[in-house]
Amino acid sequence: MDTPYENLANAIVLQAVKDYRLHDDEPELASIERFFRSGWFSTLTSINPEMLISKLRKEKVRYEY
Repeated sequence: MDTPYENLANAIVLQAVKDYRLHDDEPELASIERFFRSGWFSTLTSINPEMLISKLRKEKVRYEY
C-alpha cells in the first residue's frame, strides 16, 4: 500500500510529464527537463530521467506529423 508521501511524489512526477506533453515552448520544455535531471526528481522517483526525456521527445515527434 502506498503512503500519502508516495502518492504525492507520484502526483508531482505525473504532473511534470503531463506539462511536458502539453507544452511546445522550448524554454518551458527545457525547464521541465532540468526538473527531470534534478536531485529533487531523483528523490521523488527511481525513474531514469534520460530514458523518460527520450520517450517524451519521441512522443512529441510522433504527434507532430
